[in-house]
Amino acid sequence: MLRLVLPKGSLERPTLELFAAADLAVQRGSDVDYRASVDDPRLDEVRILRPQEIPVYVAEGIFDIGVTGRDWIEETGADVVSLGVLPYSKATTRPIKVVLAVDDTSPWSSPADLPAGVRVSTEYPNLTARYLAGHGVQADVRLSHGATEAKIPDIADAVVEITETGRAIRAAGLRIVATILESYTELVANRDAVADPAKAHAMRQIMKLLQGALEARGNVLVKLNVADADLEKVIDVLPSMRSPTVAKLFGDGGYAVETVVAKSTINVLIPELKDRGATDILEIALQKIVH
Repeated sequence: MLRLVLPKGSLERPTLELFAAADLAVQRGSDVDYRASVDDPRLDEVRILRPQEIPVYVAEGIFDIGVTGRDWIEETGADVVSLGVLPYSKATTRPIKVVLAVDDTSPWSSPADLPAGVRVSTEYPNLTARYLAGHGVQADVRLSHGATEAKIPDIADAVVEITETGRAIRAAGLRIVATILESYTELVANRDAVADPAKAHAMRQIMKLLQGALEARGNVLVKLNVADADLEKVIDVLPSMRSPTVAKLFGDGGYAVETVVAKSTINVLIPELKDRGATDILEIALQKIVH
Protein backbone atom coordinates (compact mmCIF):
# COMPACT_ATOMS: atom_id res chain seq x y z
CA MET A 1 0.00 0.00 0.00
CA LEU A 2 2.63 2.57 1.09
CA ARG A 3 6.04 3.35 -0.39
CA LEU A 4 8.39 4.40 2.41
CA VAL A 5 11.75 6.16 2.23
CA LEU A 6 14.13 6.31 5.20
CA PRO A 7 17.24 8.46 5.73
CA LYS A 8 20.77 7.28 5.09
CA GLY A 9 23.74 8.76 6.92
CA SER A 10 23.79 10.07 10.49
CA LEU A 11 20.06 9.41 11.01
CA GLU A 12 20.20 5.91 9.57
CA ARG A 13 21.06 3.91 12.68
CA PRO A 14 18.66 5.67 15.12
CA THR A 15 15.88 5.48 12.52
CA LEU A 16 16.32 1.75 11.95
CA GLU A 17 16.46 1.21 15.72
CA LEU A 18 13.21 3.11 16.14
CA PHE A 19 11.43 1.11 13.44
CA ALA A 20 12.64 -2.11 15.03
CA ALA A 21 11.32 -1.00 18.44
CA ALA A 22 7.99 -0.22 16.78
CA ASP A 23 7.86 -3.80 15.40
CA LEU A 24 8.52 -2.47 11.92
CA ALA A 25 12.00 -3.95 11.56
CA VAL A 26 13.72 -2.98 8.31
CA GLN A 27 15.34 -5.89 6.51
CA ARG A 28 17.97 -5.58 3.79
CA GLY A 29 20.74 -7.63 2.26
CA SER A 30 23.62 -5.53 3.64
CA ASP A 31 24.35 -2.23 5.38
CA VAL A 32 24.97 -0.59 2.00
CA ASP A 33 21.80 -1.85 0.31
CA TYR A 34 19.47 0.99 -0.68
CA ARG A 35 16.48 -1.32 -1.11
CA ALA A 36 14.83 -2.84 1.94
CA SER A 37 11.58 -4.31 3.16
CA VAL A 38 9.39 -4.38 6.25
CA ASP A 39 7.26 -7.41 7.05
CA ASP A 40 4.07 -5.41 7.32
CA PRO A 41 1.07 -5.41 4.95
CA ARG A 42 0.90 -1.60 5.02
CA LEU A 43 4.39 -1.16 3.55
CA ASP A 44 4.95 -2.36 0.01
CA GLU A 45 8.31 -0.76 -0.71
CA VAL A 46 11.16 0.63 1.38
CA ARG A 47 14.15 2.63 0.16
CA ILE A 48 17.04 4.20 2.09
CA LEU A 49 18.28 7.49 0.61
CA ARG A 50 19.93 10.72 1.66
CA PRO A 51 17.64 12.85 3.87
CA GLN A 52 18.36 15.88 1.69
CA GLU A 53 16.46 14.22 -1.17
CA ILE A 54 13.55 12.76 0.75
CA PRO A 55 11.23 15.80 0.98
CA VAL A 56 11.38 16.33 -2.80
CA TYR A 57 10.78 12.66 -3.63
CA VAL A 58 7.80 12.53 -1.26
CA ALA A 59 6.37 15.77 -2.65
CA GLU A 60 6.70 14.40 -6.19
CA GLY A 61 4.86 11.21 -5.26
CA ILE A 62 7.78 8.84 -5.84
CA PHE A 63 7.19 7.80 -2.22
CA ASP A 64 4.06 8.09 -0.07
CA ILE A 65 5.82 8.71 3.24
CA GLY A 66 9.35 9.40 4.40
CA VAL A 67 11.47 10.24 7.42
CA THR A 68 13.58 13.36 7.17
CA GLY A 69 14.52 16.47 9.11
CA ARG A 70 12.65 19.75 9.24
CA ASP A 71 15.92 21.36 8.09
CA TRP A 72 15.72 19.60 4.72
CA ILE A 73 12.02 20.31 4.35
CA GLU A 74 12.77 24.01 4.78
CA GLU A 75 15.87 23.91 2.57
CA THR A 76 14.10 22.24 -0.35
CA GLY A 77 10.79 24.05 0.11
CA ALA A 78 9.06 20.74 -0.63
CA ASP A 79 5.27 20.72 -0.39
CA VAL A 80 4.74 17.78 1.97
CA VAL A 81 2.35 17.04 4.81
CA SER A 82 3.94 16.53 8.23
CA LEU A 83 2.35 13.60 10.06
CA GLY A 84 4.16 14.61 13.23
CA VAL A 85 7.48 15.03 14.98
CA LEU A 86 9.66 12.09 15.96
CA PRO A 87 11.86 13.59 18.68
CA TYR A 88 15.21 11.96 18.07
CA SER A 89 18.38 12.96 16.26
CA LYS A 90 21.70 11.27 15.58
CA ALA A 91 22.90 11.30 19.19
CA THR A 92 20.20 12.67 21.48
CA THR A 93 16.48 13.35 21.80
CA ARG A 94 17.12 17.07 21.39
CA PRO A 95 16.49 18.86 18.10
CA ILE A 96 19.43 19.80 15.96
CA LYS A 97 19.99 23.50 15.44
CA VAL A 98 20.90 25.20 12.19
CA VAL A 99 23.15 28.03 13.34
CA LEU A 100 25.03 30.98 11.92
CA ALA A 101 28.61 31.02 13.23
CA VAL A 102 31.64 33.26 12.79
CA ASP A 103 35.24 33.18 13.91
CA ASP A 104 35.48 33.59 17.68
CA THR A 105 37.62 36.70 17.20
CA SER A 106 35.14 38.32 14.81
CA PRO A 107 33.49 41.63 15.86
CA TRP A 108 30.14 40.45 14.45
CA SER A 109 27.60 39.50 17.11
CA SER A 110 24.35 39.30 15.13
CA PRO A 111 23.21 38.70 11.52
CA ALA A 112 22.65 42.44 11.09
CA ASP A 113 26.39 43.01 11.65
CA LEU A 114 27.40 41.05 8.56
CA PRO A 115 28.64 43.31 5.75
CA ALA A 116 27.41 43.23 2.15
CA GLY A 117 29.17 40.54 0.15
CA VAL A 118 30.00 38.43 3.20
CA ARG A 119 31.03 34.91 2.17
CA VAL A 120 28.86 32.28 3.85
CA SER A 121 29.55 28.57 3.42
CA THR A 122 26.76 26.08 4.10
CA GLU A 123 25.00 22.88 3.13
CA TYR A 124 21.76 24.91 3.27
CA PRO A 125 22.15 27.59 0.57
CA ASN A 126 18.43 28.24 0.05
CA LEU A 127 17.56 28.41 3.74
CA THR A 128 20.62 30.58 4.41
CA ALA A 129 19.93 33.00 1.57
CA ARG A 130 16.32 33.48 2.69
CA TYR A 131 17.33 34.00 6.31
CA LEU A 132 20.05 36.55 5.57
CA ALA A 133 17.90 38.41 3.06
CA GLY A 134 15.24 38.66 5.76
CA HIS A 135 17.84 40.43 7.91
CA GLY A 136 18.81 42.78 5.09
CA VAL A 137 22.16 41.07 4.40
CA GLN A 138 23.39 40.75 0.80
CA ALA A 139 25.55 37.65 1.13
CA ASP A 140 27.65 35.52 -1.17
CA VAL A 141 26.21 32.14 -0.12
CA ARG A 142 28.32 29.18 -1.22
CA LEU A 143 27.34 25.52 -1.16
CA SER A 144 29.53 23.38 1.09
CA HIS A 145 29.90 19.64 0.66
CA GLY A 146 31.31 19.06 4.13
CA ALA A 147 34.03 20.24 6.55
CA THR A 148 32.14 23.54 6.63
CA GLU A 149 33.65 24.79 9.90
CA ALA A 150 37.16 24.49 8.45
CA LYS A 151 36.45 27.04 5.71
CA ILE A 152 36.77 30.05 8.02
CA PRO A 153 38.67 32.35 7.50
CA ASP A 154 40.32 31.53 4.15
CA ILE A 155 37.33 30.35 2.14
CA ALA A 156 34.40 31.83 4.06
CA ASP A 157 33.71 34.64 6.52
CA ALA A 158 30.80 32.83 8.20
CA VAL A 159 29.14 29.43 8.11
CA VAL A 160 25.66 28.06 8.56
CA GLU A 161 25.94 24.59 10.07
CA ILE A 162 24.02 22.09 12.17
CA THR A 163 24.80 21.26 15.78
CA GLU A 164 23.20 19.38 18.64
CA THR A 165 25.29 20.70 21.52
CA GLY A 166 27.48 23.42 19.97
CA ARG A 167 30.58 21.51 21.04
CA ALA A 168 31.98 20.96 17.54
CA ILE A 169 31.36 24.60 16.64
CA ARG A 170 33.33 25.81 19.65
CA ALA A 171 36.07 23.25 19.06
CA ALA A 172 36.58 24.72 15.59
CA GLY A 173 37.18 28.16 17.12
CA LEU A 174 33.81 29.51 16.04
CA ARG A 175 31.08 31.40 17.85
CA ILE A 176 27.34 31.05 17.24
CA VAL A 177 25.67 34.40 16.58
CA ALA A 178 22.16 33.19 15.64
CA THR A 179 19.99 30.09 15.55
CA ILE A 180 18.20 29.95 12.21
CA LEU A 181 16.10 26.85 12.81
CA GLU A 182 15.49 24.07 15.33
CA SER A 183 14.92 20.83 13.49
CA TYR A 184 13.40 17.56 14.65
CA THR A 185 13.03 14.46 12.56
CA GLU A 186 9.54 14.18 11.06
CA LEU A 187 7.39 11.65 9.26
CA VAL A 188 6.17 13.41 6.12
CA ALA A 189 3.67 12.37 3.49
CA ASN A 190 2.70 13.10 -0.09
CA ARG A 191 -0.43 15.28 -0.31
CA ASP A 192 -2.23 13.03 -2.79
CA ALA A 193 -1.46 9.96 -0.67
CA VAL A 194 -2.89 11.65 2.42
CA ALA A 195 -6.08 12.32 0.45
CA ASP A 196 -6.53 8.54 -0.02
CA PRO A 197 -8.50 7.34 3.06
CA ALA A 198 -6.94 3.87 3.12
CA LYS A 199 -3.40 5.22 2.83
CA ALA A 200 -4.06 7.97 5.37
CA HIS A 201 -5.36 5.40 7.86
CA ALA A 202 -2.26 3.24 7.38
CA MET A 203 -0.01 6.30 7.85
CA ARG A 204 -1.69 7.19 11.14
CA GLN A 205 -1.27 3.62 12.39
CA ILE A 206 2.44 3.60 11.56
CA MET A 207 2.92 7.00 13.21
CA LYS A 208 1.20 5.72 16.37
CA LEU A 209 3.60 2.77 16.55
CA LEU A 210 6.65 5.01 16.10
CA GLN A 211 5.46 7.55 18.68
CA GLY A 212 4.61 4.75 21.10
CA ALA A 213 8.10 3.29 20.79
CA LEU A 214 9.68 6.69 21.39
CA GLU A 215 7.57 7.41 24.47
CA ALA A 216 8.37 4.01 25.94
CA ARG A 217 12.12 4.72 25.79
CA GLY A 218 11.98 7.14 28.70
CA ASN A 219 9.62 5.14 30.91
CA VAL A 220 9.40 1.86 32.80
CA LEU A 221 6.58 -0.11 34.38
CA VAL A 222 6.82 -0.47 38.16
CA LYS A 223 4.88 -3.24 39.91
CA LEU A 224 4.85 -3.82 43.66
CA ASN A 225 2.92 -5.28 46.55
CA VAL A 226 1.94 -3.33 49.63
CA ALA A 227 0.01 -4.01 52.84
CA ASP A 228 -3.31 -2.26 53.56
CA ALA A 229 -1.76 -0.03 56.20
CA ASP A 230 0.97 1.26 53.86
CA LEU A 231 -1.06 1.73 50.67
CA GLU A 232 -1.68 5.47 51.03
CA LYS A 233 1.97 6.18 51.86
CA VAL A 234 3.08 4.33 48.70
CA ILE A 235 0.47 5.97 46.45
CA ASP A 236 1.56 9.41 47.69
CA VAL A 237 4.98 9.07 46.02
CA LEU A 238 3.95 7.18 42.90
CA PRO A 239 3.76 9.27 39.72
CA SER A 240 1.56 7.90 36.96
CA MET A 241 0.25 8.65 33.49
CA ARG A 242 -3.26 8.94 34.95
CA SER A 243 -3.52 7.11 38.26
CA PRO A 244 -1.87 3.94 39.54
CA THR A 245 -3.61 0.61 39.03
CA VAL A 246 -4.45 -0.91 42.40
CA ALA A 247 -5.83 -4.44 42.78
CA LYS A 248 -6.69 -6.38 45.93
CA LEU A 249 -4.53 -9.46 46.45
CA PHE A 250 -6.16 -12.78 47.34
CA GLY A 251 -6.91 -13.23 51.00
CA ASP A 252 -5.25 -10.77 53.36
CA GLY A 253 -2.23 -10.16 51.14
CA GLY A 254 -2.79 -6.42 50.73
CA TYR A 255 -2.66 -4.80 47.31
CA ALA A 256 -0.83 -5.09 43.99
CA VAL A 257 0.06 -1.71 42.50
CA GLU A 258 1.44 -0.88 39.08
CA THR A 259 2.18 2.33 37.22
CA VAL A 260 4.38 3.82 34.49
CA VAL A 261 7.13 6.14 35.69
CA ALA A 262 10.01 8.06 34.14
CA LYS A 263 13.17 5.96 33.90
CA SER A 264 15.19 8.95 35.10
CA THR A 265 13.44 8.89 38.51
CA ILE A 266 13.59 5.17 39.24
CA ASN A 267 16.88 5.23 41.16
CA VAL A 268 15.30 7.54 43.75
CA LEU A 269 11.78 6.11 43.61
CA ILE A 270 12.48 2.44 44.34
CA PRO A 271 14.30 3.04 47.67
CA GLU A 272 11.56 5.50 48.67
CA LEU A 273 8.87 2.91 47.91
CA LYS A 274 10.76 0.34 49.95
CA ASP A 275 11.00 2.77 52.88
CA ARG A 276 7.22 3.27 52.75
CA GLY A 277 6.44 -0.43 52.97
CA ALA A 278 6.40 -1.64 49.36
CA THR A 279 7.64 -5.18 48.71
CA ASP A 280 8.32 -7.37 45.68
CA ILE A 281 9.12 -4.33 43.54
CA LEU A 282 9.58 -5.03 39.83
CA GLU A 283 10.97 -2.65 37.21
CA ILE A 284 9.91 -3.74 33.71
CA ALA A 285 11.12 -2.30 30.41
CA LEU A 286 8.45 -1.05 28.03
CA GLN A 287 8.31 -1.53 24.28
CA LYS A 288 5.53 0.94 23.43
CA ILE A 289 3.12 3.35 25.06
CA VAL A 290 0.14 4.03 22.80
CA HIS A 291 -2.50 6.50 23.95
